[in-house]
Amino acid sequence: MASLKEEISRRRTFAIISHPDAGKTTLTEKFLLYGGAIAQAGEVKGKRARAATSDWMEIEKQRGISVTSSVMQFRHNGFCINILDTPGHQDFSEDTYRTLMAADSAVMVIDGAKGVEPQTRKLFKVCALRHIPIFTFVNKMDRETRDPLELCEEVERELGIATYPMNWPIGCGREFKGVYDREKKRILHFTDAGHAQKAAVTEAELDDPALPELIGEKLTDILRDDVELLGAGAEFDLEAVRCGKLSPVFFGSALTNFGVEPFLESFLRMTPPPLSRQSDEGLVDAFSPDFSAFVFKIQANMNKAHRDRLAFMRICSGKFEREAEYYHVQSGKKMRLSQPQAMMAAEREIVDEAYAGDIIGVFDPGIFSIGDTVTVPGKKFRYSGIPSFEPELFRSVSPKDTMKRKQFIKGVQQIAQEGAIQIFKFPGSGYEDIVVGVVGALQFDVFEYRMRSEYGVELRMEGLPYSHLIRIKGYEGDYRDMTLCTDSRVLQDLRDRYFIAYCGAWSLGFLTKHNPGLVLDDQLSV
Repeated sequence: MASLKEEISRRRTFAIISHPDAGKTTLTEKFLLYGGAIAQAGEVKGKRARAATSDWMEIEKQRGISVTSSVMQFRHNGFCINILDTPGHQDFSEDTYRTLMAADSAVMVIDGAKGVEPQTRKLFKVCALRHIPIFTFVNKMDRETRDPLELCEEVERELGIATYPMNWPIGCGREFKGVYDREKKRILHFTDAGHAQKAAVTEAELDDPALPELIGEKLTDILRDDVELLGAGAEFDLEAVRCGKLSPVFFGSALTNFGVEPFLESFLRMTPPPLSRQSDEGLVDAFSPDFSAFVFKIQANMNKAHRDRLAFMRICSGKFEREAEYYHVQSGKKMRLSQPQAMMAAEREIVDEAYAGDIIGVFDPGIFSIGDTVTVPGKKFRYSGIPSFEPELFRSVSPKDTMKRKQFIKGVQQIAQEGAIQIFKFPGSGYEDIVVGVVGALQFDVFEYRMRSEYGVELRMEGLPYSHLIRIKGYEGDYRDMTLCTDSRVLQDLRDRYFIAYCGAWSLGFLTKHNPGLVLDDQLSV
């Protein structure tokens, strides 16, 4: 039986990040394909669902985009792999930021024709703040792309991280023949487009006399020149990779599977096992025998038949055991984590044990919040908080059918507790007429869709002029008697905290001037 250290050492937990349409979800699918978790891309083994495995929400399947982070666990070559697939669209960036807090490394997918794009920059910065290893996969080499060297230079210039090409593409577009593996000094020539199946590969030496026949004389000459040029560059430094200072770059095509398997093999070998985590009592060693975890995501109604609510936990240290008693630090209560489950997007199975690095989902009766810490009885430390983001768009929301008041209140409260939207009421009133704040406009569409499909409630929504939110830290009088300007409003959240929604700097100056004793706090946190 494997020891605790051996089990934790073989865990790999990483997020896949990119700008929309760079091919992130397709690459995720191909990892599952090569890992044996699915029989063909877009299909959970034994099922016949043709949508992407990681896109489990109905709205994701309809629109062809990821709107929520999903978790997938599978085993491959002795590793236990936890993939966190994140939304690429900026309107869902808050979910992505929180998910990145649960990852030990990141795969950054870049479109070979477009290079570094705006959302790539934003997500990279989040990873860089934690100094986690970042691996770059330049995708869509089966299409016409920019010069590979130019792409590497752009990553260095735009993101401020050194790069090292681990392989080199042989052509692009219709002439994309495969890649040259610099470490093995072997050419990997892909002989057919795999798409839903694994791609066939033929290996050859760079000085093989038959190489021109395999890939053509022109590409042979270009490749030999490129390899000689690359050899004059800096040496590979694994330590720099693990400190987040050097990004290994791989070229390939997730659609055709060209270069995906070599990338997966190299990535698993280079990326580190679970990292130690910072708490308010210092660094917590991942290999400590004491179990600890934090909640980074809450999702309601993954199983429509049961109307359940799952709290996603990243295990940070030790071993989780299904029947053991644990301690929820925020509530100060001992508990057994009910129905612990491993994930394959919406597919789930009950687990009896899990280790540091694993992501598990546990039944949440309504006690967990994002950022909560769970550990063994006797420990009371808390993991560093997960940031909450200031909403930029606001709408007043009410049910069209007043008879569905109960479903309306239940729906908005459950969806708000997931962290994708923030809901507020007006002080002194109930939740029949609320204000919803979001980071991006598409969140309104998802919220409206989910309220209709999951709770049976049609909504009436009207835009509000506010663009900022600030928390009231202290005020001596009654909030309802505050002197407000025309473009500001006092709001109250689910935790009975008070905020002011407003439009700009002038409004903020007016509020502080005309309300003596008002103390504001611009640090939003969950």
